[in-house]
Amino acid sequence: MVSSRWTRVPLAASALCLGFAGHAAIHPACKPPPPQQLVERFMSADCQACWQAAGAKDGRAPTMVLDWIAPTAPAAPLAAGSVPEATVRAPSLTATATLQRQAALSRADAPRLRIADGPAWNGYVGVQLTVDRRAALPAGAQAYVALVERVPAGSEGSDVTRQLVRAVAGPLSLEELSAAPTVRHFRAMRLPEGARPERLGSVGWVETAQGVVIAATQSAGVNCKAVR
Repeated sequence: MVSSRWTRVPLAASALCLGFAGHAAIHPACKPPPPQQLVERFMSADCQACWQAAGAKDGRAPTMVLDWIAPTAPAAPLAAGSVPEATVRAPSLTATATLQRQAALSRADAPRLRIADGPAWNGYVGVQLTVDRRAALPAGAQAYVALVERVPAGSEGSDVTRQLVRAVAGPLSLEELSAAPTVRHFRAMRLPEGARPERLGSVGWVETAQGVVIAATQSAGVNCKAVR
């Protein structure tokens, strides 16, 4: 999978780190349960009917659902919500149907993940992913983080709840400081154009060199109240 295009801004990243620190402790009621299954739904930016239709139903907890829109023409009905990584993850996607992919996240040797995001600041959101490597990782395993926009059922023309992927960073190496039990990645991710900040959250996952997702996690969202 290709890396997303995001800009490193040292001063902005430093400020995001400071803001992030104040939001790192999330109220327990805000923490979603660890997912045991990942469902990814892919649709073409040309297929407005795919977005409007109920199609594949939301997975019940503890399932994490991600919606991806693959770009086509700039004037396509869903072009504003598309990301190029969707095409890479679903190369066989057609223009007239939703493609669904599922992955079980119940492997006993899967790494434990934690993700959190800070408040939007100066057009960026800070996202931090922590991967526990005390269990051996498959050779070549890599991590990804993404900003998602959580769209409630019945809004924006969708009949089902969506967790729309708006920006992606990765692949992220899991071999840094290999003697340490954990690896931590922080990314300052640009606020997607047209996104509603109050709906944003972050997700993170680890996949094998063959692209099989073995662990995933999601944040509470940028508006969840932090413990003071």
